[in-house]
Amino acid sequence: MKIHEKYIKRCIEIAKNGLGTTAPNPMVGCVIVHNNKIIGESYTSPYGGNHAEVNAIESVTNKSILSEATLYVTLEPCSHFGKTPPCSDLIINNHIPHVVIGTIDTHSKVAGKGIEKLKAAGCKVTVGVLEDACKEHHKRFFTFHDKKRPYIILKWAETQDGFIAPKSKINQQPVWITNKLSRQLVHKWRSEEQAILVGTNTVIEDNPSLTVRDWTGKNPIRIVLDKTNKLSKDYQIFNNDAETIVVTNNEIDYTSHVALQICKLLHYKDIQSVIIEGGSQTLQTFIDENLWDEARVFIGNTTFTHGIKAPNFKKKQNQESSILEDSLIFFIND
Repeated sequence: MKIHEKYIKRCIEIAKNGLGTTAPNPMVGCVIVHNNKIIGESYTSPYGGNHAEVNAIESVTNKSILSEATLYVTLEPCSHFGKTPPCSDLIINNHIPHVVIGTIDTHSKVAGKGIEKLKAAGCKVTVGVLEDACKEHHKRFFTFHDKKRPYIILKWAETQDGFIAPKSKINQQPVWITNKLSRQLVHKWRSEEQAILVGTNTVIEDNPSLTVRDWTGKNPIRIVLDKTNKLSKDYQIFNNDAETIVVTNNEIDYTSHVALQICKLLHYKDIQSVIIEGGSQTLQTFIDENLWDEARVFIGNTTFTHGIKAPNFKKKQNQESSILEDSLIFFIND
């Protein structure tokens, strides 16, 4: 089993290359081994392209030895036709005799059917190698299909004295609490998730673009909560840099369970993950309804004395690190 763990670890490593580009498909990693040597490996292409198994098999130079190889994959191979044919059929057609799977795909279109198809064709199938690590890796995909909502990441920066923004300011632009490296890291995070969400006040006060301009990658879909259509098209979030979805009274009822309704709407729109970067009120809405999976909180090396308080958030931290003079605290919602 240890040798299987070695190659599933490699699958997870290479799968991360698909972060931010594969949704709504999962970011799968696949490794093909012959005589204890990797002869092919790859990960899921951006959405609409090949799955990891297809790319890995195509990367094998000598296809004749596939009939003596073992294929490792983080997630159960699909068994249905989507934008591409079933990966389980491809594995069978290439006569690969042994398939090692990190975790079963809980998506209703798969959910064990890929494994059944492989076994019916005579493949030996080993399931559950580094299962917890593979489930963690596929947390966005599983949250979307199992909980019927996106994977939700809360993010904010607060001062040493617990403020998220000044009470008032002269210019319509952000007042930075953190340093440039911390802000660049946030742009990296944006490139890794499918969408970013803010409220009306954040747009009015800061006029943000919500892009990955300080990083290389895909801009997230911008979700803006604008209950009464207050925002004009002059704000930067309506430029052509990325898609923008405005959530008004026509989409949801803002009087109760707002976060839950937003989650249902984003699930309907096939959005698997979202960063909530709104102001204190928007963040508190998701905290109060307990609809979040991670919180990433910066504490900058500055004070405001008075201003808008950071969200009321009482959770045990999981990890803390430093980015120059800034502190970064991670929380996981268990």
